[in-house]
Amino acid sequence: MIFDPIADILTRIRNGQMSRKNVVMAPYSKMKHSVVKVLLEKNFIQDLKVVESGKFKELEITLKPNSAMTLRRVSKPGQRMYVKASEIKPVRNGHGISIISTSQGVISGKDAYKQGLGGEYVCLVY
Repeated sequence: MIFDPIADILTRIRNGQMSRKNVVMAPYSKMKHSVVKVLLEKNFIQDLKVVESGKFKELEITLKPNSAMTLRRVSKPGQRMYVKASEIKPVRNGHGISIISTSQGVISGKDAYKQGLGGEYVCLVY
């Protein structure tokens, strides 16, 4: 069984929303932090903090109250999905975002398209 940390963080956020939690905690990694930071920049979550708990760091994600957000993993460890800048399309007619891991870091699909960058298609949020 292959462990997928990005799918784990998306599932933690999804479960937190369904159980009406205000705050979700997750183990820290640079990739998870970058993905959640894009969600914060695009106003899908309320706040993000990196918390030291013992000798490990954790992400403290504050969810927006009464928000409905769908998170879907696209590229998986068993089948990576890559896109060119010209192949990046709007998500749900502009009501959602795609998150792309590029050579310039993890950014939204719209920003990657504007900068002419392709990369790994991490997930969809709408």
